[in-house]
Amino acid sequence: MAKKTEDLKVTDEQLKKLQEIVGAMNGATTRVGQIETQKHAVLHDLTLMRKDLIDFQAELEKEYGKVNVNIQDGTISEREDVEANKED
Repeated sequence: MAKKTEDLKVTDEQLKKLQEIVGAMNGATTRVGQIETQKHAVLHDLTLMRKDLIDFQAELEKEYGKVNVNIQDGTISEREDVEANKED
């Protein structure tokens, strides 16, 4: 006679392995959530940095006009699109 399913039980070794696998999966899922939270925070910071850059570029434009600024050495050169407009 076959055992009823309520009478069946995996071995202690099988249960331990199953618990380890599920535990590892739960840990990985938690880490993914933490990484996604960090990613969201960095993306938010990046948005704020872009706003700061746009605001500062506007300040520079008021002082120097529409120019390119070399971020390595600070030299200023005219923008090509500005030169094209001057010819019109």
